[in-house]
Amino acid sequence: MNATIEALRNGTATVIDVRTPGEFAGGHVAGSVNIPLNELPQHIDEIKGKQNIVLCCASGGRSGSAAMFLQQNGIACVNGGSWLDVNYHCNN
Repeated sequence: MNATIEALRNGTATVIDVRTPGEFAGGHVAGSVNIPLNELPQHIDEIKGKQNIVLCCASGGRSGSAAMFLQQNGIACVNGGSWLDVNYHCNN
């Protein structure tokens, strides 16, 4: 996780928020991309070219499911948990 935190701090992480658009609109990590969990399969090709992928949601459940799905499809990523935690690491 230390490498992930470093990527968040130096801006080299690709943060994907898997919450609904409504949740995302209520607050999100600056620069993050909103791809709701149920739409993730349609974005596999787009995501494959990304580096340092960190997934987040409200509490870590959906981002955990998203991480498992992406890893099963050969995409390296980590579950960052809550977007608030990811946001904290981006700014501290």
